[in-house]
Amino acid sequence: MGVDIRQAGEGDREALVRLLDAAFMDDPVSSWVFPDRAHRARVHGTFLGVFLDVALREGRVDMTEDGSAAALWLQVPAGPPDEEDDTPVRMREAADPDNERAELVGRLTGEAHPHDRAHAYLLLIGVSPDRQGEGLGTALIRPVLDRCDRDGVPAYLEASSERSGKLYERLGFAFTGRTVDLPDGPHMWPMWREPVR
Repeated sequence: MGVDIRQAGEGDREALVRLLDAAFMDDPVSSWVFPDRAHRARVHGTFLGVFLDVALREGRVDMTEDGSAAALWLQVPAGPPDEEDDTPVRMREAADPDNERAELVGRLTGEAHPHDRAHAYLLLIGVSPDRQGEGLGTALIRPVLDRCDRDGVPAYLEASSERSGKLYERLGFAFTGRTVDLPDGPHMWPMWREPVR
């Protein structure tokens, strides 16, 4: 299946927020952060918009030409961060200031994130609910992994469900061995992929 992919820019932000909102509305992690569905419907897009803004500013966002899928990537250098990541605080402040979970999810995934080697970080990948299962996610990820292989760069992500973890395994990712456990909530599976020579 040929999928036309392009790099997104600021002009795509509104459409991408709508896409991510729809793609993750029933995701286990989003459901844990915002247990009340009506409340989630009001604040979820704003919450995911913080991730999107980070990727647009500091990384790369690839999207299908028809806007049905998008992947948010960051390049993470080796070594501990120079300063504390304020993204979890911004997520909470922007979307739901009274909701500790809106910050905690970012803090817990940040604690699990490896920093011993530079790597490509798949921050989020979202596919429109009516297009899931068509291979769009793989089509978006594959060119970046091919580039990682050519350049000898590993890749990292956190799978938010066992189902998505199986997809990533087929792309060469392996579970790191320790889940991110959200209090009274779902698990996330950190996954690492060594470059293929």
